Amino acid sequence: MFSLGHKSIQNMMGVDDDLIDIVELAIKITKVDFGIPSTGGYRLEAEQAKLFTAGLSKADGRVNKSKHQIGRAVDVFAYVDGKASYNTEHLAMVAAAMLQAASQLGIELKWGGHFKSLLDMPHFELGG
Repeated sequence: MFSLGHKSIQNMMGVDDDLIDIVELAIKITKVDFGIPSTGGYRLEAEQAKLFTAGLSKADGRVNKSKHQIGRAVDVFAYVDGKASYNTEHLAMVAAAMLQAASQLGIELKWGGHFKSLLDMPHFELGG
């Protein structure tokens, strides 16, 4: 069984409690370790704008706000062989655990791997 590292826990500061509950349950049931990157939790407008400018997000943080800016989204990375992995197979395994955890907790969760407009496999957001 895996557990969240100190940095991943810090990186979720400002994230909705329901989403934190999902992540904390998912790390216990996942088949592959995962973490939360430094920009994976709550984001300020300037942080979101920087990701937009770098081409890493469709939300500019000002006109088109990200769910990260209201604490209703989290991004993950798989942790394999001692390093971060964004391999689709690894992220799909993390997604399975995240979606299972959300289901068990009765919380609606959307996965970026199911988005039609942009495949965003590291991304999860609360529904509704």
